[in-house]
Formats: sequence, C-alpha cells, structure tokens
Amino acid sequence: MRQTNISVFVPFSGCPHRCTFCDQRSISGTQAPPSADEVRELLKGQVDTLRRNGMCAEIAFFGGSFTGIDRGYMRSLLEAAHSFVRKFPDVYNGIRCSTRPDFIDAEVLDILEEYGMTAVELGAQSMNAKVLRLNERGHSPEEVERAAAMIRERGFSLGLQMMTGLYGDKPEYCVDTAERFIAMKADTVRIYPTVILEGTKLGELYRRGEYSSFTFDETVELCAKLLRLFDSAGIPVIRLGLHASTEVEAKRLGGVYHPALREIAESRSFYEDMLAEMKRLGGHRFVVCTDPKNISKVIGQKKENRIKLERLGFTFRTENEKGTRLRIYALQDT
Repeated sequence: MRQTNISVFVPFSGCPHRCTFCDQRSISGTQAPPSADEVRELLKGQVDTLRRNGMCAEIAFFGGSFTGIDRGYMRSLLEAAHSFVRKFPDVYNGIRCSTRPDFIDAEVLDILEEYGMTAVELGAQSMNAKVLRLNERGHSPEEVERAAAMIRERGFSLGLQMMTGLYGDKPEYCVDTAERFIAMKADTVRIYPTVILEGTKLGELYRRGEYSSFTFDETVELCAKLLRLFDSAGIPVIRLGLHASTEVEAKRLGGVYHPALREIAESRSFYEDMLAEMKRLGGHRFVVCTDPKNISKVIGQKKENRIKLERLGFTFRTENEKGTRLRIYALQDT
C-alpha cells in the first residue's frame, strides 16, 4: 500500500520566536489555526479517497511549533487525530508532528505517546551555532542533539529538517549539518533551500543588500552532495524544497524555489557520477544502465547531462536495468 501524509497546518502556533526567514502563513497557505472539529472534517473527507487509491496516511501536524501550543488545544487536535487512527486503522496508520528542539521534554513526550504519535520532526535548520544565532532561532546545536536523543529513546521515528543558504550560511556548514544529522541517526530528513519572503527579516536584509542566499547552481550542487550523503547513510530525504504555493511565489524576493528542484539535484548527482566513471573507464562511447525511473535524471532536464558530457567528448546511450541506479560500460571506439 502506498504511503502519504494528510497535512494539518498550525501556523505560528506555539512559536516564541519569529526567525529571520519565517512566514508560515505564506508557506502553509493557512491563515488561522484549525479547530479540532475542522481536523475531524478534513480526515473524514479523506477516508474514501485514500481507500479508493489504495493508500495509507499519517496525520501530520506541520507549520508551527506543535509541542509548544496551549496544552488543551494540542490535546484536542491529538484526540481528533487519534480517534481516526483508532476508527480507520486501514487508512490512518500514524500521527506525526513538527516542532522546535527546545520544545521537547519528558512531559510533552508523555502526551505524544498517550495519543499514539509515531514520528516527531525537529526543525533544526542548521547545526552551526553562528547561523542559528544570526537567524534568531533561539536554540543551540546541542539542544537539537538533546531533543533528538530523547525522541529516539522513546521509540518515535526521528525526522530532522535543515535549511540551506540562511543568513551567514556556507555550503560547508550545510555539509557539516548533514553529517551531524547522520550521527544523530535520523530516520528521515527534509531539506529546504532558503526562500526569501517579503515581510521577513531576511527580506529586509535582502532589500538593503546585506544578504543574498546561495545561487540556484550553488544550491543544486550542494543538494546533490547532501542527497548523496544521506543516501549513503541509508536515510531517506522525504522532501527537498518547499511545496508549490501561489502565496510563496507572490511574496518571494529571492532564494531558491523551483517545483522540480529535487529532480534537478538528483540529475546533477547522476552527471557527476557518470563523469567520474567515464573518466575512470576511459574511451568516448558508453552504455549507461539504470532503472527506467532514472532515465530522465540520467539524461538531464533539456538533455543537459548529455550535452555537457558531449562537450567533454563523451557520448552515451541508455539501457533499462530494473533496480540499478547506475552501471556504465565502455564501447570500443570505431
């Protein structure tokens, strides 16, 4: 059965900080926190659709600092979600939430456990103390590590979220963040390249010429490297880049925002691997074997990978090989 999320956005709720990059209302497309009754209506309306499509879903509370909101309100949302997990176990198979590292303690984990929480995602954003301070996160890298350890000890699935290109950020800081995520044994990761939005402190810094995020090409190169790191560690990256949103598009001043960012980054990773292997094998003509689902990434958007390799004197044709990421052999030059 295919797995998905039914997302419930709780914008700004419980958050004691307004980080430099944050405008959750634009990111989530939600203006007001939902009531428990609205959550029930949402979940009820999805039951038949999920069954018809042969899918299971986790109920996901995103968009704010879920474990920091008013306890009564949080319990009401959790009770609404948990009631559907109990009533429709064939459709709803868990509950997940996102929160801040400094809003994790024994008491809140007891509550999450009581209502059948299955996964907790921490918005770490960076493991560099300077980047966290400049972006007014209000927590330290050590608090991320402490919260992650507590979540894992309780048996919840641990998700970690990172951003790239924040104020004061460098690509090497992002790589270090990924390596520390791996050391914390994350079960899943989300990568969000910074989008600079009107109405945020980053937006003000950008307009004054005091800040610019990584370029698109720098971000693609970095994300290709991060994907490779997490893949080598066996940690799935379940999201790369913000979801498409007309509000984000309307308020975006800069940063990296592209609906096909993940595919572009994966394609860059294939290009780098193909180039290295072709150089190692020697010759000029090659066969690239890969799973059919990877063909477009091997060739690249608008045949970018093929064109770049041809400019370097390498040509290739593809062959379908189910289950294979990349296998290359050289053809004898004629």
